[in-house]
Amino acid sequence: MQNHHDMQDDPAMHHQGGGHDHQPPSRTLTEPPAHSAGHTGHGQHDDDHTIHTHGQHAGHSTAMFKNRFWLTLALSIPVVYFSPMMAHLLGYMPPEFPGSAWIPPVLGTVIFLYGGQPFLKGGLQELRDRTPGMMLLIAMAITVAFAASWVTSLGIGGFDLDFWWELALLVAIMLLGHWIEMRALGSAQGALDALAALLPDEAERITDSGTETIPVSELNPGDLVLVRPGARMPADGNVVDGQAEFDESMITGESKTVARGAGDPVVAGTVATDSSVRVRVTAVGDQTALAGIQRLVEEAQASSSRAQALADRAAAFLFYFAAGAGVLTFIAWTLMGSVPDAVTRTVTVLVIACPHALGLAIPLVIAISTEQAARAGVLIKNRMALERMRTIDVVLFDKTGTLTTGEPELKDVAVAEGADAHSVLALAAAVESDSEHPVARAIVRAAKARNLLLPAATGFTSLTGRGVRATVDGRTVHVGGPALLRELGVVEPASLAGSTKAWMDRGAAVLHVVDDGNVLGAVSMEDAVRPESRQAVSALQRRGVKVAMVTGDAHQVAQAVAADLEIDEVFAEVLPADKDKKVAELQGRGLKVAMVGDGVNDSPALARAEVGIAIGAGTDVAVESAGVVLAGNDPRAVLSMVDLSRASYRKMWQNLVWATGYNILSVPLAAGVLAFAGVVLSPAAGAVLMSASTVVVALNAQLLRRLKLNPSEVR
Repeated sequence: MQNHHDMQDDPAMHHQGGGHDHQPPSRTLTEPPAHSAGHTGHGQHDDDHTIHTHGQHAGHSTAMFKNRFWLTLALSIPVVYFSPMMAHLLGYMPPEFPGSAWIPPVLGTVIFLYGGQPFLKGGLQELRDRTPGMMLLIAMAITVAFAASWVTSLGIGGFDLDFWWELALLVAIMLLGHWIEMRALGSAQGALDALAALLPDEAERITDSGTETIPVSELNPGDLVLVRPGARMPADGNVVDGQAEFDESMITGESKTVARGAGDPVVAGTVATDSSVRVRVTAVGDQTALAGIQRLVEEAQASSSRAQALADRAAAFLFYFAAGAGVLTFIAWTLMGSVPDAVTRTVTVLVIACPHALGLAIPLVIAISTEQAARAGVLIKNRMALERMRTIDVVLFDKTGTLTTGEPELKDVAVAEGADAHSVLALAAAVESDSEHPVARAIVRAAKARNLLLPAATGFTSLTGRGVRATVDGRTVHVGGPALLRELGVVEPASLAGSTKAWMDRGAAVLHVVDDGNVLGAVSMEDAVRPESRQAVSALQRRGVKVAMVTGDAHQVAQAVAADLEIDEVFAEVLPADKDKKVAELQGRGLKVAMVGDGVNDSPALARAEVGIAIGAGTDVAVESAGVVLAGNDPRAVLSMVDLSRASYRKMWQNLVWATGYNILSVPLAAGVLAFAGVVLSPAAGAVLMSASTVVVALNAQLLRRLKLNPSEVR
C-alpha cells in the first residue's frame, strides 16, 4: 500500500516528485545516457533499475523483483520435485540418494531468505511504522510456513507438515505478483522515459570554422546549432535561418506538422521533417519544455488520490481481519486436536487474506490512466482534477482560441448591383496579397479556396487603421472598413446596406471593396469557429454536462458563436479579471465547474474552478493554476478527460469491491469452515487464488487501455 497520506503534509515530497521517484528529470535530461547507440532500450533499462523511494515498494526496483522471481522459480523446481506430497499427488517416485531428503529444506531456506527478503524487510518496516498491511501478512505467512517446515524436517513433535514446496511456490507467486505490479507502475513511468528518449545524444554546434558534434549536455544557451532533416531538436531555441515542417506530436499530440521559420520558437525533442534549420539555443537541460513535461508527469503519478486513502484503510482493515481469522483458525483446529491442520489452515488464511489485489487496485488504475492521458496530449498535473472531472456539471469555455481559432475567417461576400461576387473577392485578394495582416491572409485564403484567378496588383500601401490600397489594371482599388468610406467620401449603395447591417448586428467586421470611388461590394470577417468545437459541445451535452461560454466580445458576437455551437449559457463582455467571478456565479448555483482557458489571462478562473484546464498550452506546461494541461488545441480533449475520469473511477471501484469481497469470502474457506463438506484449501492453492485475484485486478485495470482517448475518435 503506498502510504501516500504521509506526503500531503511534507512540502519537500512535492518537489521530489513524491510517490515513485524515478531519477529526477535533471539526470535524464542533461547527461547523455551511457550507451549512446540511439535510444534503444534506454527507457526500459532505466525503468527496470529504477529504485522506488516511497510507499510499500520503498527501495525496490522492478529488476530486483524480476531477478528474485526467476531465481526463486528455478530453485522451486527441485523443491517441488523432491516433495513427498507432490510425488504422492502426481503418482511418481522421486529418486532417493544420500542427502536427497535435505534438498527441499536447504533450497527452501535459501528461497525463504533470498526470495522472501523484500517481504520480510517490508513486514518489519510496517511493524515499525505501525501501519500493518500487505507486506506484514506475507511475511507472517512465509515465516509460519518456514518454521513449520523445519519443525517437520527435524522430526520435532511428530508433525507431518511438508510445507517446503508450498513455501517455495508461495514466495515465487508473491514475487511474480510484485514484479507485475512494479512493471505496471513503471509502465506509466515509461511515458517519462519515452520523453527522455526524445532528446538526441549529440548536437551539431555551428562555430566560426564550420560545425562540430558535441554531447547535448555541453550545449549552452546562445549556441547556434544545425538541425538536419529528420533530426530531433537538442534543446529549446529560436529558428535563425531556414524553414522546416516540424513534427511536434510528441509534445502537443497534434499529428499535423507545423511550419517553423526564422524567428519562430522550436522545442527540444521535436523533429525537423523536411529541411535543415539553424537554431539559436534558448534553454537546455532542466529548463526545456520537455523537462517541464517530465516533471508534470512525475508529479501526477505521485500525487495521491482519495481512492488510494480508501484502499489504505481497507488494507489495514484486512490485515486485522486476516490476523484475527488466523489466530481463531489456529485455536479452533488445535482444540479439535489437529495441530498440523491448524498450522496448514493458519498459513492458508494469512496467505489468502493478503490484500495484494488491493495494493494493486488503485496505483495501477492511476498509473495507466495518467499514461493513457499523456498519450492523448492530456497532461494531468493533479490527480484530484481527473477524479473530480466525472462529477462536473458544467464546462465553461473561454471563447477565443478555445472554441474559436482566434484567427479571422471570411464568412460572406455581398456585391452592389452589376458586380459579381467572384470578381469582387478576386480583386480584394489581389489588393491584400502583399499584406501579412491576418485579415488579409484570410481574404487571400478564401479566394484560393474558391480557385479564383487573382489579377496582378502593384503599389501596395497600408493605410493605418483604415485599410489598404493598391493599383490593379491601372485602377486604384481600396479595401477597408467604415473609416475608409468616410475618408474617401463615398456612400455605400443601398443594395449592399441590408447585408452589411445584418453582418454588423452579428458582430462581424465588414470590409468594403472600392474601385476608383465606386463601392463594388463587401466581405464579412468573423472569428473562425473550430470545426471540432461543435462535436465537443454536442458530445458533452450528450454526456449530461452543460456547456457555457465566457468572452470579452460584444453580446452579438458571443450570441452568434453560441447559436452556431448550441451552447447552453453565454457570458459576454466579461473583462479577463472578472472571469473567475463567472465561475463563482455558476458555483453559487450549486454547479461543479470545469473551466477551459488558454491559461494566459484566466489563471484566477482556472484556479477557482473545480477543474482548471489549460488548452493549447503546447509546450508551456508551467500553467500553474491549471490541474490539467491540454497540449493541443482540440476542445474535444475535454471529453477524453470526462471519459477517462468516469472509466478510471469505475475501474477503481470494481477493483476495490473485487479485492475486498474476494478476501472476505475466501478467508472463511481457507480457515476450513467447509472442511466438514470436504472443501479445504491448501496454502499453495490459497497463494494461487490470491495471485489470481491480483491478476484479475491487473487485467481489469489494463482494460482502460481500450478507451478511445484520441480527441478525433471521441463521439
